[in-house]
Amino acid sequence: MKYFDYAASSPLDQEAAELYVKAATEYYGNSQSLHDIGSTANSLLENCRKELGKLLGVESDGVFFTSGGSESNLLSIHALLSANRGKGRHIITGMAEHASVHNVLRMLEKEGYEVTYLPFNAEGKIEVAAIEKALREDTVLVSIQHGNPEIGTLQPLEEIARVCKDNNVLLHSDCVQSFGKTSIREVASVVDALSISGHKFYGPKGTGAVYLNPRLAWKPYIEGTSHERGFRAGTVNVPGILAMTAAAQKAISKLEDESERLSSLREIFVSQFTNLTNQVTIYDAQLPAIIGMRIHGLEGQWIMLECNRRGFAISTGTACHTGLLDPSKTMTAIGVKGKAAKEFFRISFGRQTEESDVKELGRILAELTRTQQRV
Repeated sequence: MKYFDYAASSPLDQEAAELYVKAATEYYGNSQSLHDIGSTANSLLENCRKELGKLLGVESDGVFFTSGGSESNLLSIHALLSANRGKGRHIITGMAEHASVHNVLRMLEKEGYEVTYLPFNAEGKIEVAAIEKALREDTVLVSIQHGNPEIGTLQPLEEIARVCKDNNVLLHSDCVQSFGKTSIREVASVVDALSISGHKFYGPKGTGAVYLNPRLAWKPYIEGTSHERGFRAGTVNVPGILAMTAAAQKAISKLEDESERLSSLREIFVSQFTNLTNQVTIYDAQLPAIIGMRIHGLEGQWIMLECNRRGFAISTGTACHTGLLDPSKTMTAIGVKGKAAKEFFRISFGRQTEESDVKELGRILAELTRTQQRV
């Protein structure tokens, strides 16, 4: 099976895996324990915190480790709301945010918050003017995903951050899909909080992190929590964090070369549809490894199953959305509706993606397009 679903999850890096095993078997102490074994684990943990802070270009005091992107989104949103409590109960977000963000916001709506969901323009981006128009006196938070996981667009967070700062509104960004695939240091320098997840950049599943501006006076989500300075409950996964940090270091060190390679693969793939532009829609992206597309007249679910039958693993959208009858959130946000929205499917490249496999997958999809054209 040829894997083309790296946006959903990536294989664990071999060096990160070896480090995980070493840490789990040799440095197994609870980082909160006061004896020497616990102190060793805590020293490793704090070194990881400093290193991740360097990779993000932020103060390490603002780095907190979590169990992944979903928990990172939950805890960072609640932390920001606790830091800005009293200003208001209005939140602005995008229509195509990850389920983990939408689920938190739906919970907050039940608690009396109002949420404004903004659509995308035709290029798959939220207009800064739309955020300005949606702002109210009681707006307390804006949460906008950096990298879209279905079509690979990047939101203009630097501009959005300026608007938020001018209006005393806190800004959170889900950077799960963009960290390790593009530089997010500028984003980290302007947001109040961001979330990342280890398994998206070849780290272990069940690991993640939050950057939260250390100047904010936030309150713990669970009162009485002592781990991660009160940010989350539960024994810290030191081996997983070590492996995730090693994977992050490698991803950042390879960023430029890998981006160039993936861009080349994207061009090779897209070139196979040059004469089929009337039958195929391929969405532009700033993250070259993600290709969101539609073959007109064919359901994405059928395309995915047909590719699977031929030995290629692709997706119909984000893994947290797959299996639902609703169309892609991104298609809905762009304004693509009905049967056309259900045509959407996603292909995503990674380190093990070979040019020959890209050409073969393109050939299969072009063949399915021509078959549909003859029907």
